[in-house]
Amino acid sequence: MDVNMSDADAVREERLMYGDDEELDSKYPNRPHNQHKTLPFHSLFTELFNPLLDSTKKNRPPTARRKAGPHGQSNLSPHEARRNIIERFIAKWRKEVGQDFFPAMRLIVPEKDRDRAMYGLKEKAIAKLLIKVTKINKDSDDAKSMINWKLPGQLRQASATTAGDFAGRCYEVLSKRPLRTEVGDMSIAEVNNTLDQLSQTGSEEQQFNIFRRFYRRMNPEELTWLIRIILRQMKIGATEKTILEIWHPDAEALFNISSNLRRVCWELYDPKLRLDGDDTGITLMQCFQPQLAAFQNKVGSFEKMVTKLQPTPEDDTFWIEEKLDGERMQLHMTEDPSVPGGRLFGFWSRKAKDYAYLYGKHLEGAEAGALTRFISDAFGRNVRNCILDGEMITWDMDVDHIVGFGTLKTAAISEKENVTGTNTGQRPLFRVFDCLYLNDKLLTPYTLRDRRRALQSAVKGVHRRLEIHPYKEAHSYTEIEPELRKVVAEASEGLVLKNPRSMYRLNERNDDWVKVKPEYMSEFGESLDCVVVGGYFGSGRRGGAHSSFLCGLLVNKKAKEGDPEFEKCYSFFKVGGGFSREDYANIRGRTEGKWKDWDPKRPPPIIELGGHHENRQHERPDQWIRPSDSVVLECKAASVEGSDKFRMRITLRFPRFKQLRTDKRWTDALSITEFMELKANVEREHEEKEKEQEFKIEQSRRKRARTTAKPLTVAGAERSVDTPYAGPKDNLFAGLSFYIMTDQIDPTKRSKADLENLVKSHCGKVVQRESSDENLIIVADKHLVKVKSLEKRDTCNIVKPVWILDCIRQAEADTASIPYMLPFEANRHMFHLKEADEGPYEQNVDEYGDSYARDLADVEELKTVFSHMANVAGGRFDKKIFLDQLEDHGSSFFDLKTHMLSNMKVYFKPSDHEDDSWNMQVMLAKNYIKFAGGTILGVRKGVTHVVVPKGETAVDEDGDVDVTGLARTVGVGWIERCWEEGTRVDEERYQWG
Repeated sequence: MDVNMSDADAVREERLMYGDDEELDSKYPNRPHNQHKTLPFHSLFTELFNPLLDSTKKNRPPTARRKAGPHGQSNLSPHEARRNIIERFIAKWRKEVGQDFFPAMRLIVPEKDRDRAMYGLKEKAIAKLLIKVTKINKDSDDAKSMINWKLPGQLRQASATTAGDFAGRCYEVLSKRPLRTEVGDMSIAEVNNTLDQLSQTGSEEQQFNIFRRFYRRMNPEELTWLIRIILRQMKIGATEKTILEIWHPDAEALFNISSNLRRVCWELYDPKLRLDGDDTGITLMQCFQPQLAAFQNKVGSFEKMVTKLQPTPEDDTFWIEEKLDGERMQLHMTEDPSVPGGRLFGFWSRKAKDYAYLYGKHLEGAEAGALTRFISDAFGRNVRNCILDGEMITWDMDVDHIVGFGTLKTAAISEKENVTGTNTGQRPLFRVFDCLYLNDKLLTPYTLRDRRRALQSAVKGVHRRLEIHPYKEAHSYTEIEPELRKVVAEASEGLVLKNPRSMYRLNERNDDWVKVKPEYMSEFGESLDCVVVGGYFGSGRRGGAHSSFLCGLLVNKKAKEGDPEFEKCYSFFKVGGGFSREDYANIRGRTEGKWKDWDPKRPPPIIELGGHHENRQHERPDQWIRPSDSVVLECKAASVEGSDKFRMRITLRFPRFKQLRTDKRWTDALSITEFMELKANVEREHEEKEKEQEFKIEQSRRKRARTTAKPLTVAGAERSVDTPYAGPKDNLFAGLSFYIMTDQIDPTKRSKADLENLVKSHCGKVVQRESSDENLIIVADKHLVKVKSLEKRDTCNIVKPVWILDCIRQAEADTASIPYMLPFEANRHMFHLKEADEGPYEQNVDEYGDSYARDLADVEELKTVFSHMANVAGGRFDKKIFLDQLEDHGSSFFDLKTHMLSNMKVYFKPSDHEDDSWNMQVMLAKNYIKFAGGTILGVRKGVTHVVVPKGETAVDEDGDVDVTGLARTVGVGWIERCWEEGTRVDEERYQWG
C-alpha cells in the first residue's frame, strides 16, 4: 500500500482486501465499514500486547487486598487492569478507525481465525527464511541459535533466557542487524493482506519474498510479534473469551454457535444491539462449539458423583456411555437437489476444523469422501436435514474392534480411495450420541432423553460406517464400577455419565456430562526403577534445560566392561510429568558435564532407539548420557502398551515421575529380563484379582447388599480423610498453631470442626484467637466480619483451608519421604496476602500456575494449568498436527505389522542350556508374535511353526519328530527379521536355531 495515498483511498483498498465486496455485502448486509485506515501494526503491541504482559507479570491472588496507590490504580485487580487495557484499545479503534474490528481481532487471537489457511511454517522453516533474508552465514552462531532455539545459551550470542522461546531468540538475532530501528509504517490491514498471501503459497521463493518485505518495513520488535502471530503463539495474558466479552456482550455466544470471528465482528459491531433468542441457536452448515464433559474429581466417590447428575426421587435414572478414543465431530446434513445424491454434508471437529474434504460433501461423485459414499441409507426417509454430534473413531474390520485415534487420518485417506467398499482393514466410523437439529427444528432446548428419541427416529445407521452409540440406563452408583472395569479390560478410555433430563449447553462443562477414567495402575509398586539415557530440552520457562527424559532397560546386567553389551540399553519410555524444580536441580547436579549431543549420523552404540533396523531414530533425544554416569528414576504409569516408537516395542502409557532413586546405582535399574518377568507376574496377579472381585460382587448381589469389592479409584479423585480425631497419625504439623476462623467452601465443603480435627490428627495445635506467635497459621475461606477486620489491618497472611488438605495429600503420596509442609502458593493457598509476600509466594509455582513442590490435586486443577498453557502458548491443541506427527512415527506399514503373523500358532521348544540372553530373546520374540497377531501354544499339536534354540532341530533325541503336519522349523532370528522387515520372510533361510 502506498504510504502517501489519501485516507479515503486507503480505506477503499483495505475493503478490497476482503475479496468480492458485493458478495460480502449480500452475505452480511449490515456489516460495518471503517471510515479511516486501520491503525499501524505497531499499535497492537505498544498499546495492547505489551501492557497486557506488564499487567500479567504483576499477577496476584484475586482475593488478596492491596492499598490504593497515589493515582488510585493499584487497587485494581489484575483482571480489571487487563480489561481496562483491552477496553481502551477497542475504544481507540472505534474512534480513529471505525466499527469493523475484524482486521485487528484476527491478529489478536490468530488461533481462532478460520478464514485464513494455515501457513505451513514451523520454527525451523521460519529460521531458515530469516537466515536467508538477513544474509547471515548459516554456520554462524546467530544462525545456529535460531535453528537450535530449544537449546540453552551455550553459544556466545544466545541468551539462556530465550531458550525454548523461538520469537525471543529471533529478536536477539534481528536486533543486531535491523534495517529499521524505529517502528515501521505497515498498517494492520497491510499486514493482514500480506499474511493472506503467505497462507496461500507453498513456494519457498515466494515465502522468502514476503519475509523480505516484512524485514524491510518492520523493526525487530514488530518482526518478533509477527512471528508469534504466524506461529499462533501470542502469550499476551488474556484469553479470547475476555476479548470477545469486552467487544460485545453476546460475542462469545455467537462464536460458540458459529466458530466465526468475521461473523462475530460484523454482526455484533454495536454493543447496544443484542442478539434475539432465535439468533443464539445453532444453524445448519455453521460450525458450533459443542458441549463438553466435566471430570468430576472433587467428589470422593461414585455415590457423590451420581448425586451431581441431579436425579430426583421420581426419576433416579442416569446414563452410562463408553468414552471413545477418537475425534469429536459434528455432522450436518441437508437436502440439496443440485448436488450429486441430493444431500449436502458438513463435518467439523471440536476445534472447528473443516473435515468435509476428507469425510465427504456429497453422497456420490468426486466430493464423496471416506464416509459419505457409504451412508446413503443411514437416514430415515422423512429426514430433510439434521445436525448430529458424535465421535469419529477408527474401526479395524479384521479384528472388529476400535483402534487408537492416532490411525484415524490414515484410515480415512485410505477409505476415501476405497471405491469398491472392501470390507477389510481399518476405516473411519462415526458413532453418534446426540441429535441437535432435525427437520428445521432446534433440539438443544429439549432434554437429552427427547433428543435421543429424535436421533433414533432419524438415523437408521450403516454397520461399521455410521452407528448410534449405545448407552446403559442406570439407577445406582454401584452400577458404575462393573462398567468401568469392563471397558478398561477392553483397553477403552473410560466412561461418560449423562443426565437424561439435561439440555444441551454449547461450549460448557457442567455436571450433566461427567467423565470417569481409571486411576494409574499400582501393581508395579516401587519396582519401576529405570536408568536415564537421554534428555529433551524444554520450551518456555523450562527452555535451555532438560524438561523430559528418555529411560531405557539394560540389555545385560552381567556384561563386563569391554563386552559389546556393557551398559547397552533399549529405549523404553519418555517421561516429563511429575518433576518439581528441586527434582530437576538434583538430576542436573548429578549429571552436570556428562551429557553429549546426539549425532543422528553417529548414534551411540550403547543406546538403541525405536524404528526400522536401518533407521532407529524414533523419539531421538537432544542429548544422551552413559548409564554409568546417569541416574535412576522411579516412575508409575497407567498401563503398558505396544509401541513401535521405542526399541522395546512396548512402552508405558502416561508415565509419571515419582522420585529420584539416589540410593540406587545404574546397575540396580531394571533390565529387560527383570521387567518382562515383572510384567508377567503383574498380569497373572491382575487376572486373579479380577476373578476374586467378580466372585465377591456376585455374592454381594445375591445377598442384596452393598458390594465388598474394592472400588476402582477414579483418576484425580480427592482422597477421603478421616476427620474425627482418634490420636495423631503423623507429625506433619508438629510445632504449628492453627487459628481456623471459618468453614471450608472450596473446592469441597468442610466444617470448622472437621478442619480442626484434621490439624490435630497430624500433631498441629488448635487455638481460638490471633496472637503474635510466629508459628501461627490463620485459616479462613469466608469474608466474615472478623476476617475482614484482619484483612483491613494487613498485618498477617490468611491461608485457605485447601492448603491443609494439600499438605496431607502430598504427605500421603510421598510415603517414601519424610512428611513436610508445602510452601504457600499465592493463588491457590492465600485468602489474604500481604503485599510484601506477593513476590516470594508467586515463585513457588511456574508460569502456568503448576506447583514446584506438590502434585496436582485433581483434574480440575490440571485443566486450569492447561488453560494457562493455552494462553501462554497462543492457542489450543491442534489435533491435525498431532495426528501428522503420529503418522511420521508410525508410517503406514505398522498397520500391517499388527496382523502380519495372523493365523500362526507357534510352539517354543525348551532349551537344555538356558541363559539370560536366550530368555530375553524368547520373551521379545513372543511379544513380537502376539503384537503381530500370532498365537503362542504350550503344546506341540496343531502348531504352524516350531521355534528351536540355537544349534538344535525339531527332532527329539530318540529320532521322533516333535510335531505333525506341515509345521515349519525356524529359529528366533526368523521372528526378529519378520518384525524388522514388517512382513513375513522366507523360513528356509532360518530353519535352524
